[in-house]
Amino acid sequence: MDEQEYIEAHDEKFETILAKCKELFFEFGIRSLSMDDISRKLGISKKTLYNYVSNKEELLRHILDRDNNHSLLNCCIEGKKLNAIDILFEVSIRVSEEMQRISPMLKFELEKYYSELVMSHLQKKQQMIMELMQQNMKSGIAEGLFRKEISIDLIAALYVATLSELHKPEICKTFDITFEQIFEVMFENHIRAIATPEGLNYFETRKQAIFNTSHQI
Repeated sequence: MDEQEYIEAHDEKFETILAKCKELFFEFGIRSLSMDDISRKLGISKKTLYNYVSNKEELLRHILDRDNNHSLLNCCIEGKKLNAIDILFEVSIRVSEEMQRISPMLKFELEKYYSELVMSHLQKKQQMIMELMQQNMKSGIAEGLFRKEISIDLIAALYVATLSELHKPEICKTFDITFEQIFEVMFENHIRAIATPEGLNYFETRKQAIFNTSHQI
């Protein structure tokens, strides 16, 4: 049985390993963890770990691929009945949570030692978020919450770029404000720029509940 066949036959266990390794990298960084450390913290033998991956870089690649293959939209709205405004907020919060968990040390390690791997991952991730945004715009128009004349591709691109810029630490330090304050202004400005009167009415009724959730980031 080759490596791919082995992974496919044991995908549930491998999925658990990847999820736990991701948490380890968030907590301890990447360079400080050896394969011995990882297997010990996971409570599995190093032989078991090597049955799935041959080295730490391959492990990181699988973690990043797993991140891209998991539908962000499905993770956010599974089992919920939400309209386009609610979904946009849920996705934005999930993206923000993930981005804020990346410490300066982890970001440095990723960029310095795994730059090609990370660049490929980010390109795929950005494309996925763009597609989610485009889908969200179309749903909002169909629901009567977003204006029909908006440029879907342009609005989606601007929103993704703005959301990414929000997570630069110098913004909060320069203006002495919290991320939550910046996020609330950004999100409200976005909704007011694209919403119909019906969409604005809905946003006003949900505004307090929505922004209380953002404070939990």
